[in-house]
Amino acid sequence: MTDLPDTDYTQRFIFDDSDTRGELVALERSYAEVLAKHPYPEPVAQLLGELMAAASLLVGTLKFDGLLILQARSEGPIPLLMIECSSEREIRGLARYNAEQIAADATLADLMPGGDLTLTVDPTIGQRYQGIVDLDGETLSECFTNYFVMSQQVGTRFKLFADGRRARGMLLQQLPADRLKDEEERAASWQHITALASTLTADELLSLDNETVLHRLYHEEQVRLFDVQNLRFRCSCSRERSGNALVSLGLEDAQALVAERGGEVEIDCQFCNQRYLFDAADIAQLFAGAGVDTPSDTRH
Repeated sequence: MTDLPDTDYTQRFIFDDSDTRGELVALERSYAEVLAKHPYPEPVAQLLGELMAAASLLVGTLKFDGLLILQARSEGPIPLLMIECSSEREIRGLARYNAEQIAADATLADLMPGGDLTLTVDPTIGQRYQGIVDLDGETLSECFTNYFVMSQQVGTRFKLFADGRRARGMLLQQLPADRLKDEEERAASWQHITALASTLTADELLSLDNETVLHRLYHEEQVRLFDVQNLRFRCSCSRERSGNALVSLGLEDAQALVAERGGEVEIDCQFCNQRYLFDAADIAQLFAGAGVDTPSDTRH
């Protein structure tokens, strides 16, 4: 193993005597970057961190090049939580919320009543996949566990915690029968491993390193911990993408929009607050095929 080179990483582990794999995630810098973009109330920041941890764990289980998108929607005080994590392990996120409706001790059911969770895998090449499950658990951890049990039919357990400074998570997942061929023995092993995981507290996961966490839980098991894989915050917005959105409107509509807005169209990125401005000259340049290499202004 290597020393931990950064504050944001996932780390896989496997049980040598059981058909079970696991993964741990720690996020600090990228979590802070996301929270710095908007004045999120504490319960919103907590859920956003938990969703970031879930996305970081899931992107490691998927063998693809592209984008993993998690969206939790509801009609409650938090209409939207959204995380995007690429196969390059670049992550960004946002939340929409009504601050005056959010109590400090609000639960997931209070914040997102009747909500649903959508998982989208958008590969660079190939067909897009999407799965949806109700937000019917007491926590996001339970909701993700339910998603895999219902839609993937794979034994899976999540533990997700965030406190506004650090987001952490643990994933356990059954592997195809190999070491344990007997079904009863296999089921007993899974029950034992998940029962021990259920004793893990938020304080422990948020404050302890991975080796200590696994030793506390599984000191009687043979567990192998692999090298870390780093993650980082990065927003995929750009002036070019914003310009392409205007081009998609067509020349006449883009020109009309500039006129309606007093000679300048402003396109904001909701993830990072970057602001892109386009005037009539920029529109003419875009539709002449010259691109957006010479912006009139771009600011935060």
